[in-house]
Amino acid sequence: MIRKNIKGRGSDIQLDNPFSSLTYTRDHVEGIDDWEDLNEKTSFFKEAPKRILSKNNSPDIPFEWSINPYQGCEHGCVYCYARNSHNYWGFNAGLDFESKILIKEEAPALLKSEFESLKWKPAIVMLSGNTDCYQPVERKLKITRTLLRVFLQYRNPVGIITKNALVSRDSDILEELASMNLCKVIFSITSLEESLRKKLEPRTSTIKKKWEAIDQLIAKKIPVGILIGPIIPGLNDHELPDIIREAGNRGVGSVSYTMIRLNGQLNTLFESWLLRNFPERSDKILSQIRTVHQGNLNDSKFGRRMRGEGEWAETIKKLYKISLNKYLPVIKSFEPDLSKFRRNPNPGLFD
Repeated sequence: MIRKNIKGRGSDIQLDNPFSSLTYTRDHVEGIDDWEDLNEKTSFFKEAPKRILSKNNSPDIPFEWSINPYQGCEHGCVYCYARNSHNYWGFNAGLDFESKILIKEEAPALLKSEFESLKWKPAIVMLSGNTDCYQPVERKLKITRTLLRVFLQYRNPVGIITKNALVSRDSDILEELASMNLCKVIFSITSLEESLRKKLEPRTSTIKKKWEAIDQLIAKKIPVGILIGPIIPGLNDHELPDIIREAGNRGVGSVSYTMIRLNGQLNTLFESWLLRNFPERSDKILSQIRTVHQGNLNDSKFGRRMRGEGEWAETIKKLYKISLNKYLPVIKSFEPDLSKFRRNPNPGLFD
């Protein structure tokens, strides 16, 4: 029997953690435990890392350093590649990923220590290299906002990738950073169809709210880009021109895209999601995903994993380029001003 969607969740199942001897099972359907409501409420756990900066070694990602003030993500995007990383914290990639969130309250203090170290060389740092820094709990905790204050204090460039319109709350700090060419915000947009957005990423902002936030940032001359992703062949690939047209009309500076790849346990989660939401199209969609990854649902090879390869991948690539030429012919590149960095944020009168 196919279960119904759990309200506000992208996944409907728990998965076994490959690093744990414990497993989830439902041997007796008449049991007193309510399986359908399992882990529906969100729990938060404090993490105390020794360092806050993560170094990236992937040639597919255009930044070296990132910060994730939260691990796990309540947005619940069913396709999120970061789900598998939740296994390392003793949780699982299913409902645990979106209902058991680790928070790093000491992140701003740790970032200050990094910037004050003589080992630090000014470089752009991305917020949300793994999970969204503007997920719902940020409205209360304001860890990301405090981090932005640190970036401004030391004048170190920062980039943001988010699916949440909450970023516009911090436009005052971002505006100051932008005046020194020290920040860029990238919105991740998967679909213009609200009904599909609700299913794919249930706790992200509505597409209307995202556009409103983008307009607010652009009005304050804060550089904004859009990441269309992931492209899911047979589901949202046809929307690529429409998203680029809307971006161009609103003054967005750049648009890029990524192809879906179901790494680790994502294949199990995504297949379950397809059967719940698009049962009549599930086989076709999975087949088309395989066509861009050499017959597989995942591809881990650098250089091709983010865009795929093959005839269908080339068709999407051509559609992207044609749409760019038509709706966004001039790309606004972002080159942060590293010369603004100051290791001493409180210089003396004659410094």
